[in-house]
Amino acid sequence: MLLLFYLSSGLFLGWSLGANDASNIFGTAVGTRMVKFRTAATIGSIFVILGAFISGAGATETLGKLGSINMIAGAFMVALSAAFTVFAMTKMALPVSTSQAIVGAIVGWNFFSGKVTDPAILGRIASTWVTSPILAALFAFLIYKGMKALSRHVSIHMFRVDAYTRIGLILIGAFGAYSLGANNIANVMGVFVSVTPFRDWTLLHWTISSTQQLFLLGGIAIAVGIITYSKRVMLTVGTGVVKMTPQSALVAVLSQSVVLFLFASKGLKTFLTSHGLPSLPLVPVSSSQVVIGAVLGIGLVQGGRQIRYRVIGRIVMGWVSTPVIAALITFVALFFLQNVFNQDVYETQRYALTPAVVRQLETEGIALDTTRFEDRYPNEVSLNRALKKYTVLTAAERTRVLELARVTPAPPSGTPADTPRP
Repeated sequence: MLLLFYLSSGLFLGWSLGANDASNIFGTAVGTRMVKFRTAATIGSIFVILGAFISGAGATETLGKLGSINMIAGAFMVALSAAFTVFAMTKMALPVSTSQAIVGAIVGWNFFSGKVTDPAILGRIASTWVTSPILAALFAFLIYKGMKALSRHVSIHMFRVDAYTRIGLILIGAFGAYSLGANNIANVMGVFVSVTPFRDWTLLHWTISSTQQLFLLGGIAIAVGIITYSKRVMLTVGTGVVKMTPQSALVAVLSQSVVLFLFASKGLKTFLTSHGLPSLPLVPVSSSQVVIGAVLGIGLVQGGRQIRYRVIGRIVMGWVSTPVIAALITFVALFFLQNVFNQDVYETQRYALTPAVVRQLETEGIALDTTRFEDRYPNEVSLNRALKKYTVLTAAERTRVLELARVTPAPPSGTPADTPRP
């Protein structure tokens, strides 16, 4: 039961995502009153669960590289801190990013546990905070222009236009909800993957992995958030940045869905890379940033006169502050959980540059003079700091040294250490 209690913070985070990020899928449709909230919530809930369960593994690996949380109590507090951050910002009606909140929380855990935050992975994730809204704005700009050009050459009765737009909003919204579930379930349950309490479950010839069970629970939590608390943010997104028409709402949803799919599809990435084509990284993308980028692109097509820059300014401030606040809250919360409730929030690991490690590094072409180094380091950060001080190794080479020098698990007091990892 204690393990299930620890998962509750991930479920709370899923609910927060459903109340905030997932609402952006149908926000423009509901804001323009083309789709009823009940319809949007039902369709969004079904497809976000399907996306999480079927295709949720794509972006989880990237978050694991940013910070692999190795104790379930630590995972509980990381998810809870991120959820609290999102919930607080949601109460202020700001469509903040769950992706940024969980990234900030993981970085906070890294600081507390003495783990090194890989700047390359962090940079790859942070770059999507810029590229995803820009891509959405670009797609929205081009699609809106194309629809305008098409409308000048094809005459459709206004009632049919209205019906086609409504159907399009529902179909594209379902596609967007699926992509969101596939991409953002990593934010909800990704920190629990390495410490999951579940076992693989086999029925006849079907096997549901422990990770899929986590993703199913997380998808249900997102769906509950959509149904119970997303209406307010839907109206904010649909009407708060720029005045939307039903047709522009269709463009916004389509642009957002395409961008989410590009960052979520493992199959598409494999296809592109196998043919030597460039591809986007599989990372959790903020649906809030994507939809606002799309809405902004539509506003630019219309001349930019209807864009409410004050609302955009408040939203951007939320984006900047969310990861910082989440990291600070996580650090304080982990300290409280460890020292007040005596819970182990991370597995202590030591690092040693033994002769075996040095020989292995030499075979890989990494020369290391150990005369300046200590026999043992208490955590990853301390060894990484020494490597930066005494060597000119690249970031990738330092990462390899850290992998080889890690002694896992750390020995209890008074017992000999385990041998370093080969």
